[in-house]
Formats: sequence, structure tokens, C-alpha cells
Amino acid sequence: MTRHSHKFVETFQGFVGFGLDRPTDEHALIYYLQKFSDDALISTLVQRMSDEELLALFDHLGRLLKRHLTEDEYHRLFLKDG
Repeated sequence: MTRHSHKFVETFQGFVGFGLDRPTDEHALIYYLQKFSDDALISTLVQRMSDEELLALFDHLGRLLKRHLTEDEYHRLFLKDG
């Protein structure tokens, strides 16, 4: 059974842009992140990123997870082990 989902990018019919208002920004970010995590795209990007870019992105994502998720949410929503 698949534990991950990327349904938003497949079904969203709205405007994808940033800076208009908070709901549009949230939708745009979800859309971009789901497109960004596509296996073919991310495999290509990480091969072309510098070591510094890889570290900066990894560290930034880790800080966001730590700042905005409880320990339980981290395990249940991110690690999918809860």
C-alpha cells in the first residue's frame, strides 16, 4: 500500500501564483512542492545541486519540520511510522 500522496497537484484547478493572498500562496506552495518532489525531476535536480545547496535545502526543511510539527506529527505525517 502506498503511504505517500500527491493528490493536490493532480486535482487543483485554481490559480498558481504567489503574492496575491495567503490562500493562493498556500495553494501555490503545495503545488510547487508536489511538482518539485516528482521522482524524475528531483532525481535530476539533486544531481546538479552543489554540496552546499544540498545541505542548505536539507537543513531548511529539517528546521521547518522541527519548528512546526510535534514529535507525534513528525512520526505520523512525515516518517509515516505512527
